[in-house]
Amino acid sequence: MELSKLPGSYGKKRKVKRVGRGPGSGHGKTSGKGHKGQKARSGGQVHRGFEGGQMPLQRRLPKRGFHNIFRKEFAVINLKDLEKYEASKEITPVLLLEDGKISKIKDGLKILGEGDLSKPLKIYAHKFSQEALKKIEKAGGKVIVLE
Repeated sequence: MELSKLPGSYGKKRKVKRVGRGPGSGHGKTSGKGHKGQKARSGGQVHRGFEGGQMPLQRRLPKRGFHNIFRKEFAVINLKDLEKYEASKEITPVLLLEDGKISKIKDGLKILGEGDLSKPLKIYAHKFSQEALKKIEKAGGKVIVLE
């Protein structure tokens, strides 16, 4: 038996429900909407979260905390992840993105100091941790801060 030779409704489209076409259709008269009321009218739907005029739950609950709309989120990478690049190689956010080391650049790239660096690398990034700066300069590398 093969999948392409199965009998039945493979690829068959569902028949459209034709409402308001008389009693013989099974969906005549009120067209499956019941009798009267808001939901029987055209355009008569309530919005999500509506509770019949009662104060909705999302408005009854207290709002807490603070959300900083100016917060910047950085893509982060550690020095141990940069160890695989050859010496005197220029490491940019675009290179790391292409190599799959980071998934998105977001608001910038930040280099963190976990791990050790044994070769001089020229690293372009938006931010560096203090530990990362020490280790890069100790290995003879160069740091370029992007704007």
